[in-house]
Formats: sequence, structure tokens, C-alpha cells
Amino acid sequence: MGHEHVRGQIWSDGQFVDGFQLDQISECIDQPGTLVWADLECPTHETLTHLAAELDLDPFAVEDTTAAVERVKTVTYTAHTFLMVYAITIKDGDGQSDSDAAPPTQQPLPQQQPLQRATLFDLHRISIFVKHNALITVRRNSGFDIEQVVQRWKDIGGERYGVGALLHGLLDVVVDGHFDAVERLDDDIEDLEQLLFDDRVPGRSLQRRTYDLRKDLVVLRRVVLPMREVIAGIQRRRFENQAPPELDPHFSDLYDHALRAAEWTESLRDMITTVFETNLSLADARLNTVMKKLTAWAGIVAVPTAITGFYGQNVPFPGFARTFGFVTSTVLIVVIVGALYVSFRRRDWL
Repeated sequence: MGHEHVRGQIWSDGQFVDGFQLDQISECIDQPGTLVWADLECPTHETLTHLAAELDLDPFAVEDTTAAVERVKTVTYTAHTFLMVYAITIKDGDGQSDSDAAPPTQQPLPQQQPLQRATLFDLHRISIFVKHNALITVRRNSGFDIEQVVQRWKDIGGERYGVGALLHGLLDVVVDGHFDAVERLDDDIEDLEQLLFDDRVPGRSLQRRTYDLRKDLVVLRRVVLPMREVIAGIQRRRFENQAPPELDPHFSDLYDHALRAAEWTESLRDMITTVFETNLSLADARLNTVMKKLTAWAGIVAVPTAITGFYGQNVPFPGFARTFGFVTSTVLIVVIVGALYVSFRRRDWL
């Protein structure tokens, strides 16, 4: 958990209003020509409680925000709309996250617990409150780059299109992060497929890597698949006509991206299942090959054992204590072992 950081902006008739305080939000709600955005990063209980009281946020939405684990969803309350989404960032080479420790003087919210342990990426939960002309985001850690969202707002017209543009910019960055994670996982699964038939790769290492990728895919599916319903709900409501018609193509394109990411994720599940089953089949095939080779060599070794054992009996026999007896036994061993070897090679047992 990092330091608490509150930032935001108020626009009035398309112009920036200097300075920003959370106490100003309630004064700007429903004012014509006014747009409000606030972002709370790692907020304390006091900050979140104050904001909830000031904006009359539903207690269930606030409870979902402070819960340790929560699913992706959108809920329409009487006074506002609440959304819960997860942004994804690919881990760097050392696998470390960017979040900082909370200062002891604060009383932070409970540490967020991930849905599952992910080895390829980090999850960043974002709670979104949309009330009339205001959009408030609450983030549990500092790993998500909010500057990307600001840039997306500017790309589609910024404050000119109201709260709908703000929401679209945020969800656009989230869905793009989902695409990056799905693409990374797809690449890793393809690399794993190429290792399946490489005998130099230890089987235990291959199984472990397959299992890790399956865990990552489970995490990915939990945050990617529900985004279709979230965006579809936004399109249906358009936040009580706060989003202008000019944004309809943008939200349609966003929904298409979320749908493609979900379908890609489903195809990855089929791929990793195929890899897992193929790995088991190859392991069985290798075991059968080993058993055939052991059986064949056991048959070959049995011949000299039988002949030398026969000639080792303590009674006289043809060639006993003679040179030609040793030569005869040696010739028998070589001929019969050679014949068995050729026969097993033809049957692909060796």
C-alpha cells in the first residue's frame, strides 16, 4: 500500500478551475456546464468515509470498495452508478510491483488480496463512482499509471463530451491492458508448445511451467470476461443521457475490444488444455518407449547369461576344458544377441 494521494480537476464551461479540493465536489454536482473528476490513490478510511458522506454514496458500494476481494461488476444505485474493474500491468523482469509501503501515521484501507497469485502480471483494482457530472475513481495501490487515462480523455475531446468521455478514457486504458496481458500469455503458451517435443527440457520443469500458465489464465479470465457485461451496461444506460451521441461509436469500439479480448482468453484456455493433455500423452509415450527398450535389452542380456550359465555347470560337456568350447560359447552369444538386436530394431523396440 502506498501513500495517500488525491488529485482531480474541475471544468466550468470547458475551462479549468484553479485548485482542487474534495470538499468542492458536492458544490459542483448538478451545476450546468460543470464537470468534475477526482482520483483517490491509496485513500485512508477517513478520506473515503468523508467522500461517501459528502456525495451520499451507497453504503454497499463503499463496502465493495473497501472489501479485500471483489468481482468485476457494474451496479446502478438510486443516486449514482458504481463500477468495479481490474487494470492489468505486465510485470518487469524482476517481478516486483511498484506499490510503496504506507506511512505509519495513516490508517490505510485493508491490503488488497489478489484473486489468485499471478506470475506474469499485476492486478490493480479500480472502483468507479459516476454521479451526474462527476466521476470519482478509487485505487488500492500506486501501480496503475493514471496519466494514460488523462491522455485518452484528451484524445477523444476531453471535457467537451462530459463524464462519458472521462469514463470511456478510463475503460479504454483498462481494456488495452487486458489485451496486452492476453497477448503476453498467448506468446508464452506458444513458446511452451515448442518445448513439448524437445527432449532436452526436463519433464518436471515443463509441467511446472504449464501449471503456472494455467493459474495466470484463471486470473485473467476472472477480470477479462465480465468486462463485456460492464461495457454493455454502460451502453444501455449511457448514464442517464450524460454521454452525448458522439461517444456511441467510441463505446461500440470499446465493447468490440472487450469482446475480442474475452474470446481470445477463451481460446487460450483451449490451448493450455491441449498443451497439458499433450504433455501427459507424450509422457505416456516416452514411458512406453522406455519399457520397450528395457524389455528388448533384457532379452538380449538373457542370452549370454543362459549360455555362460550352461557352460558353467560342474559336469563334463563337449568342449570342456578345451579352447574350442570357449570359442563355441562366444560364437553362440554373438550370433544370437546379434539376431535379437536386428529383430528388435526392425520392430522399433530399440
